[in-house]
Parts: sequence; structure tokens; C-alpha cells
Amino acid sequence: MLSYTLRRLFYGVLILLGVNLATFFLFFTVNTPDDMARLNIGGKRVTQELIEKWKTERGYDKPLYWNEKKDGADRLTETIFWERSVSLFTLNFGRADAESGGDLGHEVATRMWVSVQLALPIFLLQVIASTSFALLLVMFRHTKLDLWGVVLCVLMLSISSLFYIIVGQYLFSRVLKLVPISGFAQGLDLVRFLILPVMLSALARLGTEARLYRAMFLEEIGKDYVRTARAKGLSEYVVLFRHVLRNAMIPIITSMGGYLPYVFMGSLVFESFFGIPGLGAYVIEAIGKQDFAIVRTMVFVGSLLYIATYILIDIAYSWVDPRVRLA
Repeated sequence: MLSYTLRRLFYGVLILLGVNLATFFLFFTVNTPDDMARLNIGGKRVTQELIEKWKTERGYDKPLYWNEKKDGADRLTETIFWERSVSLFTLNFGRADAESGGDLGHEVATRMWVSVQLALPIFLLQVIASTSFALLLVMFRHTKLDLWGVVLCVLMLSISSLFYIIVGQYLFSRVLKLVPISGFAQGLDLVRFLILPVMLSALARLGTEARLYRAMFLEEIGKDYVRTARAKGLSEYVVLFRHVLRNAMIPIITSMGGYLPYVFMGSLVFESFFGIPGLGAYVIEAIGKQDFAIVRTMVFVGSLLYIATYILIDIAYSWVDPRVRLA
């Protein structure tokens, strides 16, 4: 397993390097530092003097890849590529491009914890609710409960998450006044602000996940080992939970793994609508302000999380199913 993990880590580094190079090319070749300066300064009268001042303050006045004015290693390190791309691998994100922007490392660490507080309960609730609902439909398969359960799943997955947000905010915040419509707080007051987005987000994903898990369970329930378990006199409940669920865990873990990076990266839609200062809302603000430093950093962090997540998923396969060997 160790050699396999090291090999996957090596492949991950190569993928991360490729993503980083592509991102740098798009931001600094397609959009030159002068273009970025004009977008950030704004206004109708943007002089070259203001552009040069903006570039100097943020280190964009240096050459892109190779600095002919320096000697030795400084020819490579005193470049925008080294300071804005290679430095990301040391988790040195620099500062934001906006005038009011601060240290990106501090902002990412602070906002990532906020996103975790929102996304982790959503993740756990969604997995438990979707798995339980799918098992219920399979237990009562070929009945009206199964039929109308599938119809409900299709209906739920056909509705945009924006609909759940708008209706939920109107019903629970404006009409019933049970929870705040948006905002964020620390301590125990945090629960009041997170309960609505957590419930609505889990509800928005329930139809998609439950229908997918139901299909996985139905595929497993027709296999020989299930018929053997029933022939031994095991109850349907034991067959479903001890055998079917366990053997369907690999595709379920794969599905869950695609959502794990969002636990740290945040939800763009829900954080924006509910005024939660996580990484999702941070990215939306950066796009609106044309702050390319933030966008580049979030692309790198997102790629890093996806690579780490799928390495952990591969390891989890061998834990869930002893027949799987990493080699």
C-alpha cells in the first residue's frame, strides 16, 4: 500500500503542476499584468503611471518567466512565475490584488474553517439521509412506496437549489420567523444561522443521491451472495444492512468523495445567499472585483483538495472491501 500511495502522490504532484501552469498561462499570457491593473484600478482615466504603480505594489512589474537583469538563480526567482505560481506549492499565497485585500494565507485559513462549519454537517446529514431513504425504497421495492419515492426523487432533483433557498428563506425566516434569513455568528449562536442552509442543502441533494444509491442497492440485491444469505434464513433487514449496504459502499464512497472538497472549499451558492463568510463567498467576491490573485489561489487549493481526496478514497476502498488490494 505504501508504494501505491507514494506513486499516487507523485502523479498528484504532476497533475497539480499541470493545473498550476495552465492557470498561470491563462491569467498572465491571455490577460497581461497591464490588463489586470486596468480592471482593478477601474475608472475612465487610467494613466500608465497608475498602472505602473499598481504593478510595482503587487510585484507584477517583473518579467513573466526569466529576468535578464538579474544574475544566477535570481533570474528565475525574481519573476512573476516564481512568486505567483511556484510559491503556491509552499502554501505562500501572497496578497490579494484589491486595494483592501490582505494576506491570502490568513484569509484562506480563516474562511476555510467557516466553510467547514457549514459543509461538514451538510455532508454528514446528506449521506445518512440519502442512504437511509434509498434503503427504505429498496426494502419496499415493487410497492407504491417505492414508486412514489422514486417519483419524489426525480421531482426533487429536477428543482434548482435556488428554489429551495428562496422558498426556505421566505417560509422559515419571513413567515414563521424561526431562524435568521442570513448572517453568521460565533459560539452557540452559530447554530441559529446554520440550521436553515444545512437543511436546505441536504434537501436539495437528497433526490439525486437517494436515486443513485437506490440503483446501486438494487444492482447488489440481485447477486448470488444475497440469494445465499436469504437461503440461510437471514431476515431482509440483516441482508440489506449487513450485506447489500457493505458491498455497495465502494460506489457510494466514490460519490461521497466528489463532495468532500466542498467541505473545505465551501458552497458558492449557499454561502452567498445566506451571507456566510466562507471560501465560496470569497470566490464570488473575488470574481466580482476581478481579483485574479484570489481566483488563482482558490484554483490551486481546490486542485490540491481533489487530489488528496481521491487518494484517501483509494485507501478507503481497501478498508471497506478486503478484496481490494492497492498495487
